Amino acid sequence: MKTVGIAAEYNPFHRGHAVHLQESLQKSGGDAIVIAVMSGDFVQRGEAAVFSKFARAEAACRSGVDLVIELPLPWSLASAEGFAAGAVSLLEALHTDWLSFGSETANLNDLEEVAELFCRPDFPRAVSDSMKMHPNCSFPAARQELAEEQLGKKLPILQQPNNILAVEYLKAIRMHDWKIRPLPVLRKGGGHDVLTSSDLPSAAYIRSKMEEGRWPAELFSPEAEYVLHHEREKGRAVSDRGVQGLCMLSRLRFLSEEAFQNLPDAKDGAGERMYRALRKSTDYETFLRQAASRRLPLARVRRMAICAALGIGEDDSRGFPLYARVLAFNEKGKLLLHDLSRTAEVPLLTKAAHVRKLSGKAENDFQLGARAHDFYTLFYTGKEERIYVQIKTGRKSGGHNRLRVRHGKRDRYNVRGRRSESGRL
Repeated sequence: MKTVGIAAEYNPFHRGHAVHLQESLQKSGGDAIVIAVMSGDFVQRGEAAVFSKFARAEAACRSGVDLVIELPLPWSLASAEGFAAGAVSLLEALHTDWLSFGSETANLNDLEEVAELFCRPDFPRAVSDSMKMHPNCSFPAARQELAEEQLGKKLPILQQPNNILAVEYLKAIRMHDWKIRPLPVLRKGGGHDVLTSSDLPSAAYIRSKMEEGRWPAELFSPEAEYVLHHEREKGRAVSDRGVQGLCMLSRLRFLSEEAFQNLPDAKDGAGERMYRALRKSTDYETFLRQAASRRLPLARVRRMAICAALGIGEDDSRGFPLYARVLAFNEKGKLLLHDLSRTAEVPLLTKAAHVRKLSGKAENDFQLGARAHDFYTLFYTGKEERIYVQIKTGRKSGGHNRLRVRHGKRDRYNVRGRRSESGRL
């Protein structure tokens, strides 16, 4: 039983994702089972996802993904390096055959060449030394300049976000000698974060339409549109930045300067800079802009701010995820889960009782995600959906019921559990 893995956010799942899925299957032989390791309620760009992890997982399964595993919160909100390493480590632990990723180039040799360079022990220190000599130079610019110097050629691929993430996937595989094989797929349609229309527009374009109050049904796969439209109609969508900003700012104002200093990526005075900006800001977007600088990009500030609000510290994203939480699966995914229950190298969480497998850092990571979901529901457009609902499991820690996706009529036996999950499965 061959498997193809995808690291994704599906924020939200759209027609471009469906094309990537189809081409991944074609390149792998056509009959593989697809596993997606997907970010939870908060994504790597440092924002709340437009739909919950449960709705996005269901949309993905109805659109052709066979099994959706949650990428725990500390890795969902990590840098590109941490996000890639966390996702690929889970796919490796599930003995996945291929890692499929979209990139602006499908030339694997070019990507591998850069990944090999980045893996050299002396390269990170050389980048750090270069930044010390050029204080106004950002990390991406310093890294690209040094890479071009050492490889003796221009590297425009390091200016394209999906290529950068692809290099991080390859670097993780190389550094840890993992067996999973890379499967690059040329990205089509609108570029990452491009807010213009195209035949296959970006997720950012779709999110922008949602913020304007529009519902671009034609841009989703039909199966995903069915799920996500229902969520939107029920008030379980996130589109009001004002609500998010007020919630975030209120959380951040309770924190001490020490809390900001202990955040992931809070080096080079970034934590102190964010704390000072917070003291001067009366709204969330102003705070983000004032904290950002050439050396501290806005995307990094957003991630750090979410980490601060959710209680994610510097130590939380070290190492790799210690469990695989199932968010959704179809019939093929069910068959794969049966095999993985015997072979997976991390505990599989498919129902409440399985939370008892966790202890120490694994349990802490799970609880971070559970509390984050309770916070996330405050952003819903429907006020009645923001209610805090306790679901007892016979244990103080836990999570959310599994979401099984079948063909035909939509399952509804665990919809109420989406509202809140702190300490529950």
